Amino acid sequence: MHDFSPLAALFGGSLIGLAAAIFLFAHGRICGISGLVGGLLRRNTDVPWVRAAFLGGLLAGGLVLGFAAPALFDTSWTPSVTLAIPAGLLVGFGTQLGNGCTSGHGVCGISRLSVRSLVATGVFMVAGFVTVFLARHTFGGGP
Repeated sequence: MHDFSPLAALFGGSLIGLAAAIFLFAHGRICGISGLVGGLLRRNTDVPWVRAAFLGGLLAGGLVLGFAAPALFDTSWTPSVTLAIPAGLLVGFGTQLGNGCTSGHGVCGISRLSVRSLVATGVFMVAGFVTVFLARHTFGGGP
């Protein structure tokens, strides 16, 4: 963490919280990325246009930011495709198994004082800590 800025983190977190609150009030549903994207992959899902528009907005926002400020995406770590694809599939499987992801449980669930979301977020965090520790200190990889 070379360039950590608490004000930028506070601003970004506030925007995420505001977006989640607006989505909840506008659509009456939790703004969890895995649930919205997972719903696009299932037949007979409700409001597919909301799901598609949300996903499109995420992709468009990333593309615009990539062109406007490409330095924000600079990294020295380049994972292999043979590692990235199974990792992505495992994350997708885990979010469906856990009925949500960090955005759904960590942002929306905790703010609603959901016990299930508190437990799920704790499990996410511990799993992340263990994974980073093993990757850096046991297997010698990672950024």
